[in-house]
Amino acid sequence: MSILRTSARPSEGQAVRVGRRSAVVLTLASVAGLMMFVWPLLVQVEPQDVADRTDAPFVFMVILPVIIAVVLAELSEGGMDAKALAMLGVLSAVNAALRPLGAGTAGIEVIFFLIVIAGRVFGPGFGFVLGCTSLFASALLTAGVGPWLPFQMMCAAWIGMFAGLLPRRVTGRAEIAMLVGYGIVVAYGFGFLMNLWNWPFVTGIDLSYYSGDLSYVPGAPVLENLHRFVVYTVLTSTAGWDTGRAITNAVALVVLGPALLATLRRASRRASFGSVATFRDETP
Repeated sequence: MSILRTSARPSEGQAVRVGRRSAVVLTLASVAGLMMFVWPLLVQVEPQDVADRTDAPFVFMVILPVIIAVVLAELSEGGMDAKALAMLGVLSAVNAALRPLGAGTAGIEVIFFLIVIAGRVFGPGFGFVLGCTSLFASALLTAGVGPWLPFQMMCAAWIGMFAGLLPRRVTGRAEIAMLVGYGIVVAYGFGFLMNLWNWPFVTGIDLSYYSGDLSYVPGAPVLENLHRFVVYTVLTSTAGWDTGRAITNAVALVVLGPALLATLRRASRRASFGSVATFRDETP
């Protein structure tokens, strides 16, 4: 008589297993992606050559989707089965449907809290993939496809990935508090990085309540450009859009977090993402 048994894998509970090779690819892609965000602070551009000022970001817009595609292919090859793919499709569709409810108005973004919770439950690999697919699907639904999309996808992927890397032993109310704190941090981090990628294109910034030029200055020292950018972000984004996003994340995680965590964990147990089915013949 053949008996069906399941054996747990080392990555039990993770819908997308991240092996050693996948971890290396993910790390290298994240470092490359971060460099593409902070290029204005790293690349010294001659001020008289305005054309060169825009060469780098356009090259990055081409390279970044390729990097994301390579990581997704590597993670898929590493073990995204039909159950994980189905869960990914459902959660991506839910996020795509949720995004138009806020559409970023006054910083109200209802798409990130689900990425945080899913990354927490299903692991960093699943969180990374869900961040990419959620932003891509929602962009198609809201006609938000543009040069900013790969950068949004990478930011959302990091949000889901690092949510899966949070301490696993934290449970109960402490877990919700941890996720709320994380949701607030990533809300401001998302705004900071998205401002950084397009800041060099913004010229002639004139704010009546600030005396000084906040535009990117090609060839200026790194600290001077960094100071301009920080002031630009605080005055134009942090106190408004980013704070609205942080409040939205915090409220959603407090109100919906416990129920969603329980629901997704129950689905994870039933799907047995971390188990391998084996047959054992015990016929006498």
